[in-house]
Amino acid sequence: MRTNKITIAIDGYSSTGKSTLAKALAKELGYLYVDSGAMYRAVTLYALDHGIISDRLDTDLLITKLPEINIEFRLNASSQVGEMFLNGKNIEGPIRSMRVSDWVSPVAAVSEVRTKMVAMQQAMGLDKGVVMDGRDIGSVVFPDAELKLFLTASDDIRSQRRFDELKSKSTDLSLQMVKANLISRDQQDSSREDSPLIKSPDAIVIDNSNLTIKDQLELVLKLVEGLD
Repeated sequence: MRTNKITIAIDGYSSTGKSTLAKALAKELGYLYVDSGAMYRAVTLYALDHGIISDRLDTDLLITKLPEINIEFRLNASSQVGEMFLNGKNIEGPIRSMRVSDWVSPVAAVSEVRTKMVAMQQAMGLDKGVVMDGRDIGSVVFPDAELKLFLTASDDIRSQRRFDELKSKSTDLSLQMVKANLISRDQQDSSREDSPLIKSPDAIVIDNSNLTIKDQLELVLKLVEGLD
């Protein structure tokens, strides 16, 4: 096991298991895990709950409200996993809803939102020993990360994974609705002007369509050990 700490950036499309892999990797290495997507989901939840989003996103109003949005990760003592808090309230459950999923890409496309989130993310990784997942971690947040991964999987497999995750929370969902949401988010995230979802040239691509989390963890740990 290597002794010098590094920064590991994990990017990729929706529902490719970025967070699952990142959590497992951080636990194995004793690193800090940061779910950057949860940060954008927290801002989206705030916007939904404060009338900033109705049938449209009021971008100007959201920008003025950014100073009122305080988000932080707090370590759950029993699970040893960081959980997202918005203005002092645990929001791990609400931010995973389809209500938030439907709006998170437009919110994440707002440059002022991204500037605030990226600054927070970079501060979290100053001392290295961090595993962070998202859509622009290797390209924008940590362009000098020692290890960059880009996860992908087929649309059908990603949709089924997300549907299985959500179906216990809602009876109004269909697999087709979930797939449409994923494809729409991919398109929005890849085409936004500010920090689009792209694969860094030096990122290692992992198609995990047919890989278990154990397979992925073993693969990445070998990559970590193989770094100079």
